[in-house]
Amino acid sequence: MSTPVPARDALQPGTPAAATALMPRLASEAFGSLFLAVAGLGVPLFSIPQSSPVPSALAAGLAITAAMLAFGHISGGHFNPAITLGHLLAGRIRAGAAAAYAAAQVVGALVGALALFGILRTLPSIPDSRTAFDTVTAGFGEHSIIQAPLAAVVLLELLGAAIIVAVFLGASRSGGSRTVAPVAVGLSFAALLQVGQSVGNLPYNPARAVASAVFSSGWAVEQLWVFLVAPLAGAAIAGLVFRITGLEGAAAPVEDGAGVAAAGADKNAAEAGDDSDDEADDDGVESAAADGVAPAAAARKEKAGSVSEAQEFFEGRRS
Repeated sequence: MSTPVPARDALQPGTPAAATALMPRLASEAFGSLFLAVAGLGVPLFSIPQSSPVPSALAAGLAITAAMLAFGHISGGHFNPAITLGHLLAGRIRAGAAAAYAAAQVVGALVGALALFGILRTLPSIPDSRTAFDTVTAGFGEHSIIQAPLAAVVLLELLGAAIIVAVFLGASRSGGSRTVAPVAVGLSFAALLQVGQSVGNLPYNPARAVASAVFSSGWAVEQLWVFLVAPLAGAAIAGLVFRITGLEGAAAPVEDGAGVAAAGADKNAAEAGDDSDDEADDDGVESAAADGVAPAAAARKEKAGSVSEAQEFFEGRRS
């Protein structure tokens, strides 16, 4: 079982540097969530499925990939409270930062939905903007396209969120190219959204569910609890599986400002180590080379300083 690296929480009072470092992360999460809401809700709202060149599910998946590539190096590219919860339970992020992430995601999605609602209000051919939003809002029973019952919707939301969180957690620890996780998560979302839309516009994203429900008819708010509880439960299952089974590895990263501070401390320590190594080399390089100490020290230094590009990307250390 992995545990977060010991560090002070990003929202803990008395850490101004950490709190400042968290703000760009929250801004990127909010803007990314806004982008996903505009793409995920806007494409089906303003397009005719029979003549649309890009299906709405694929458009949402491409938007996720683009947002993760654009902002993932800042915040980790969650844009979904379910993914953030999965990271929390897997030991990758502190509780305070996770709560702030979720709030930023909901705010960003609401702003994106508000912009779409404002556009609908300007269209003379659409007399009721809330009724138009009903067509892209998650629902079950009589508000489902195929009249799917509550049990079916809960099961699909839970399963879909668990798969997406598992793909995110697994791909972001693959150690490969920085494009691995965005592509994997985007394709997974596109495939699952295609299924979800056929059942009842299932978003697998509580932030998007809140944003669409607020601007829809009253029934959407009444059914909203399903699209909050089910995906979060699925995310919790995936996060706990990764942590309990050891898939997280020996040390999971912490995606908050404290993690950035720890990274800075590591960098300073490494620079101090470089200076001491230089002085040691000037004093006794010949004897160290004879004993084989210098090559061993160089190997340890290279090993300690090597961090994969993908790990830096999803820890949010790269700016």
